[in-house]
Amino acid sequence: MNTLTLSNKDARRLFLHRHLLSDTPQGDAKGDALLKVIEGLGFVQLDSINTVARAHDLILFSRKPRYRPSGLKRLYEKDSALFEHWTHDAAVIPMGYYSYWEMRRQRDAETLRKRYRNWHQHDFETRFSQLLDQIREQGPVCSADVGKDEKRPNSGWWDWHPSKTALEYLWRTGALHVVGRDGFQKRYDLTENVLEAHLCDPAAVPDEAATIDWCCNGALERLGFATHTELAAFWDHISPAEAKDWVRGELTAGRLQPILVTCANGETRDAYARPDIADDPAVHIEPIQRLRVLSPFDPALRDRKRAERLFGFNYRVEMFVPEAKRTYGYYVFPILQGDSIIARVDMKAFRDRDTLVVRALWPEPGTRWGKGKQSAFEAELARLTKLAGVSQISFDDGWLRAPKSK
Repeated sequence: MNTLTLSNKDARRLFLHRHLLSDTPQGDAKGDALLKVIEGLGFVQLDSINTVARAHDLILFSRKPRYRPSGLKRLYEKDSALFEHWTHDAAVIPMGYYSYWEMRRQRDAETLRKRYRNWHQHDFETRFSQLLDQIREQGPVCSADVGKDEKRPNSGWWDWHPSKTALEYLWRTGALHVVGRDGFQKRYDLTENVLEAHLCDPAAVPDEAATIDWCCNGALERLGFATHTELAAFWDHISPAEAKDWVRGELTAGRLQPILVTCANGETRDAYARPDIADDPAVHIEPIQRLRVLSPFDPALRDRKRAERLFGFNYRVEMFVPEAKRTYGYYVFPILQGDSIIARVDMKAFRDRDTLVVRALWPEPGTRWGKGKQSAFEAELARLTKLAGVSQISFDDGWLRAPKSK
């Protein structure tokens, strides 16, 4: 039997549809409708940088323009429909997935103890009992409420005092639960005080085999096609070796097939997909031409190598790159139109001036920035002002730049 080759066009369509970026972004963006979006994505990464909007807010806004941050806050803090934990980074995750994080919590208990000791150079474990008793007696706490006599002079955000480290460890390993944030500071409570009993029942926890199967199935459902390393990286719960074993079993059972995926440069790459991938309705859905500004941490772009293979889009976040060495800017947003990344824009909301300022925009090589693109861009900026909390838009002199060669 010949190996199926997925064209680059079909691969893009399938991938964008799985990431909820094909259809017209419309409809309700609160409650169950918002939860459905997060379930479709699997999780939403949290990030504090707010040059235009925080990453999690822009991720949801790009799919539901009626979205406002209050909708996520209510879903998370009041409705308890989400919990916060770790994937490849901090994220909010549907509460229905909570039990599948138990393997992660158990593995974190083994790895984080050594990591935190080496990183922070203090004995944070001695604070466990004290902190648990404090929360039991006084209720939820933030890191600012504990260890006030432990802070070192001139310490930065990365230099956690022992009680802060203990809070993070107890959260990551399950004794504590994050019940919300004040600003961007986590509030911790005892897990037993927050979760329904069935979620804490050891008898209801999936074993490792069931967790690995859930992780791989969920990753493949959201990616459409993947290598075993991409399956492992999606939730960042399991090892590539565990994903490889899962792939081997699915191939033997006939529930998976090897395919070739055509990259943007015409080369092909090995991957795996379900046997009915060629008949997936998504390959016939042409993404709408509405222009969308994406978060640098959008799920569709999180795997930078995959984004480059599929879209020919080379991207890196340059906030930690010295300014003189940046190719583009501190925090630059990709722009999606149809099935292509057409540009990237450096912009910032100056809320004290009530203005969203476009500093620079670089079309991608081969993209002509004509009147149609400009009109679509301005329409998207007008939508973005509502999320950014400003009402005006301005463009710096020389904002439209020449494309940079790949």
